[in-house]
Amino acid sequence: MNRDLEQLIMNANDLPTIPVVATKVLQLVESESTTAEDLARVVSSDPAVAARVLKISNSTFFGCKRQINTLSHAIMMLGYNTLKSLVMAASVKQVYKTYGLTEKMLWEHSFGAGLAARIIANTTQLANDEEAFLGGLFHDIGKTIMNNIDSKQFQLVMQKCYNEDLSFIEAEQQFYPYSHAEVGGLVIQKWNFPEMLMKAVLEHHSFNFPEDEDPYQVTITCIVGLANLFCHKIGLGQREPEPELLLHESIPARMLNLDEEQLSGMMASFETAFTQDKSFFD
Repeated sequence: MNRDLEQLIMNANDLPTIPVVATKVLQLVESESTTAEDLARVVSSDPAVAARVLKISNSTFFGCKRQINTLSHAIMMLGYNTLKSLVMAASVKQVYKTYGLTEKMLWEHSFGAGLAARIIANTTQLANDEEAFLGGLFHDIGKTIMNNIDSKQFQLVMQKCYNEDLSFIEAEQQFYPYSHAEVGGLVIQKWNFPEMLMKAVLEHHSFNFPEDEDPYQVTITCIVGLANLFCHKIGLGQREPEPELLLHESIPARMLNLDEEQLSGMMASFETAFTQDKSFFD
């Protein structure tokens, strides 16, 4: 990892922060003595996050057939781990300083990847749904941070992508001595999120694992990487979709041993879920 970048991120005082409520919820979910009332009280302390949690909890994606009107009801119906995912989704939205076209595209791609990762994990039963969701949600947080730090430079990368039909990775190499995956991994580390999430963000393009890497880490990273490709295929966060993208030939699909038929089914579920639930995440 780029040492200069590591120093920049770890010593930066002006990086956006995840709301305190998200950190507290993460801590509470890990405690066996935590009650639904404890969680509801913490989430309620941040009205903006609480409102978004209630909105997202009523999406069809989270499987609730009855209207949820209170945080306590949401927690009882959905469970602690799903609440954690909802709080993270509500919180990461607040990292965006402005909300123009670029931010809208980044956000749609991020929550789209979260949805896709959750569907892949749930369908294959290879990983925890909520861990996969968080990996997808945060996989491109580095782009958001780069845009927040210097939006003019970030726009040059975006223009390069569109004008010369380059991938973001190819374009960013012409303007930065580091990648958005490296930025994202370090920011996740600075926010004191789990190491598994940090590694999934860091390696979601490269899939560079040591020989003794935990197999579950490899699996969750591949799910996140594949979810990213799902978004690319239908054009989430991009000007154009990539219908020619062969998912079954991708590195993460091969590492997960997923065939074309399986991927086609999950892709169809993802497109349906995204279309139905898009408004809940705006």
